[in-house]
Amino acid sequence: MSLVELFFLVDDFCQEFEPHWEHFMLKHNLRQRRRQARLSLSEVMTIIIYFHQSGYRNFKAFYLFHVQLHLKSEFPNLVSYSRFVRLMHQAFVPLMLFVWSQRGQCTGISFVDSTTLQVCHNRRIQRHKVFAGLAARGKSSMGWFYGFKLHLVVNEHGEILAFQLTPGNVDDRQPVPLLFQDLFGKVFADKGYISKDLFEQLMPKVQLITGLRKNMKNILMPLSDKLLLRRRAIIETIHDQLKNISQIEHSRHRSVTNFLVNLFAGLLAYCFQPKKPSLHLNTYALAALPC
Repeated sequence: MSLVELFFLVDDFCQEFEPHWEHFMLKHNLRQRRRQARLSLSEVMTIIIYFHQSGYRNFKAFYLFHVQLHLKSEFPNLVSYSRFVRLMHQAFVPLMLFVWSQRGQCTGISFVDSTTLQVCHNRRIQRHKVFAGLAARGKSSMGWFYGFKLHLVVNEHGEILAFQLTPGNVDDRQPVPLLFQDLFGKVFADKGYISKDLFEQLMPKVQLITGLRKNMKNILMPLSDKLLLRRRAIIETIHDQLKNISQIEHSRHRSVTNFLVNLFAGLLAYCFQPKKPSLHLNTYALAALPC
């Protein structure tokens, strides 16, 4: 997506969001004296999201050596880097609502999994203060880490349907009822989501399908479900793109708000990708498969 197209989408959202936000502040006596910034909210949000599409690994380098040098004509009222970092805090709520508005449509076939968001090296856990009381130690298939978990639900087209952020020590099954509240059909997951109580709680609206552990009895499963369960790697591919292309994970955060702004902007950058990981399923062929 080009910078012009991105700004067009963000500006349309801001034109609808800002009047409602201002009305909410007046209604709840939250209005404070706010000096008009040189950069508009839509410009700030566009720059933040564009960073996650640019390929830069460091936002400071992106702003100083790309935005200020090559995008002056697109953003004539640019501010200093330190001032822009302060303006990023104002984009927290708009980015959160914007990414929620960009969710895909549930098709009846979904995939769920969680990925770790490590905020510091394990050797620095005792000295880490930014996320004290929020982050937690957890263990994944890659070992111990300190940080958060991002729980993600996607459809077969690679579109994000729901997401939730939890401390690193939260069981993957705990956020499932909230994640699945707007879903229907079948959701495919790994063996970490096996739970008889959870399965009964979700039925009949959602059918949670997982693999079997070695100590479990074998059960009959439709061939279409077995094939889709093998294609669950699509969500692993999305996790990889979010971390390595959209840059949602790094250890340079200096505030909780900037961490969340970075996360929401990375999710938006993924949502605006022209090509997403997809299974290219033929639903009619799946329906014709024998049990």
